[in-house]
Amino acid sequence: MAIADNINNLRKEIPRHVKIIAVSKTMPVELIKEAYQAGQRVFGENKVQEIILKQPQLPKDIEWHLIGHLQTNKVKSVVPFVKMIHSVDSLKLLSEINNEAGKINRTLDCLLQLRIAKEETKFGMSFDDAKQLLNSDEFRNFTHVSIKGLMGIASFTEDTALIKTEFAQLVNYFGEMKKSWFSQKETFKEISMGMSGDYKLAIEAGSTMVRIGSLIFGERNYYK
Repeated sequence: MAIADNINNLRKEIPRHVKIIAVSKTMPVELIKEAYQAGQRVFGENKVQEIILKQPQLPKDIEWHLIGHLQTNKVKSVVPFVKMIHSVDSLKLLSEINNEAGKINRTLDCLLQLRIAKEETKFGMSFDDAKQLLNSDEFRNFTHVSIKGLMGIASFTEDTALIKTEFAQLVNYFGEMKKSWFSQKETFKEISMGMSGDYKLAIEAGSTMVRIGSLIFGERNYYK
C-alpha cells in the first residue's frame, strides 16, 4: 500500500488532538517526500547523523522531532532546526540544550523521557531523577528550554496488560508533575507514547503524540 494511503488511513482512525509523528529513521529522502506530499508535516528521527543529513534536502516547513537517545556532544548539531527533543533523560543533557539554544537565542521544546519499561536497555530517567531535576536550582535558571511534557517507551512485548500498566504509569507521572511543577503552565500538556505496535493502547491511556514508523513507511531495514 502507498505511503499516502497509510497516512490517510491512520488519520481516519487517530483522534485529531493526537499528533502523528512519522518516524523516518533509515528511510530515504524520497520516501519522506512521499509522506510530505500526502500532507504529513511532522517527522521523527532517532539519530543525529541522519537528521542533519536529511533536513537540508527536505522542505523547510517540516517539523522535526528528535526521538532517539541524544548525547551531549551532538546537541549543537540539532538545536538550530529541531522543533522538539523527546529524549531528555538527564539534567546534564537539558543543560547542554539550554546552553546551545541560548547561543542562537532559541527556546527549544523538550520532553522528559521517563523509564517505564521493564527492559534494561530502554533509556530514560526514573521518576525520582525527574523530580530531582525539576527541584534543582540549575533547572529553575534555564531560559532557553521549555518542558512540554513526558515521553516513554513501553516494553516490547505481546503482553497488552503490561503495556497498559506502563502507559498508565506514565500518565500518572504526568499528572503528578503537572500538579506539583507545571500547574500554571498550559503548555505542559504532551504525553509522547505509543508506536506502530501499541499506539491504540497508548491513545486509550491518554497519549497526545504517537510515533509511527512501519505503519507509514513499511517494515524498515534494521541492519542499515
